[in-house]
Amino acid sequence: MNLALAAGITISVGQNTWSIGWGLIMYLVIALIVGVIAEFIVGWRVPFGIVGAIIAGIIGVWLMTKVLNVQIDGLNDPVLYGVPLIHGLIGSIILIAIWHLLTGGGRRPRRRRERGYRERGYRERAY
Repeated sequence: MNLALAAGITISVGQNTWSIGWGLIMYLVIALIVGVIAEFIVGWRVPFGIVGAIIAGIIGVWLMTKVLNVQIDGLNDPVLYGVPLIHGLIGSIILIAIWHLLTGGGRRPRRRRERGYRERGYRERAY
């Protein structure tokens, strides 16, 4: 039995052609991991669940490598599939913290979950 793995998927619609390769898939997986770790560190979730974490990871990597281009002396930033992990994590943390401040997370305290109807000690009414 021969097993062949494709190098990628190419989608053509009219004049447009999109190619989804192993590099793009790994970039998205790494962005997801970086985004989820940044959510846990900040303690605040971005909207849209996994998709939001991927977007936060991608924008965080872009923010620290292309926009701010911060170089930290003595930091040996591991690079996995072209993604600098520590810079991406720092950028994602900054992005999620800014999102948290803009959406009013600092103004309203978290409320404790209320206990259920039966746990409060109310009796059921007999009709």
